[in-house]
Amino acid sequence: MSLLKARITDDMKAAMRAGEKDRLGVIRLILAALKQREVDERIELDDAQVLGILEKMLKQRRDSIEQYTAANREDLAAVERAEVEVIQTYLPTPLSSAELEAIVSKAIADTGATSAREMGKVIGLVKPQVTGRADMGQVSELIKARLA
Repeated sequence: MSLLKARITDDMKAAMRAGEKDRLGVIRLILAALKQREVDERIELDDAQVLGILEKMLKQRRDSIEQYTAANREDLAAVERAEVEVIQTYLPTPLSSAELEAIVSKAIADTGATSAREMGKVIGLVKPQVTGRADMGQVSELIKARLA
């Protein structure tokens, strides 16, 4: 079992003991998503795959917050924000913009990319380094701006 998955399972037990119903609900959602992927693909997830699932869940919550806010449903947006906070506790600390700039610059230099057509090469190098630590949408915008 991956260390991250074990930590999430331990946190579920702690939330049960402490009677933290909201936190427990989010942790159960996370574990259900992990279990679903393991069953579907018949694999044991490693930490990188768990981070990928957590990132996807985080993106879904952020999209929902935007939609709820646009529809003036602050009650539902607040629930999603609470879920985002719990999910973020399992992600590594985010990269600063300077660190992200440095990673992108190095990847561009390593690949020798000069145009937006070569963006895939750069993303291929950058993605493993920033998984769980940066929003890939922002990363791709940064790369696109650099190669334009």
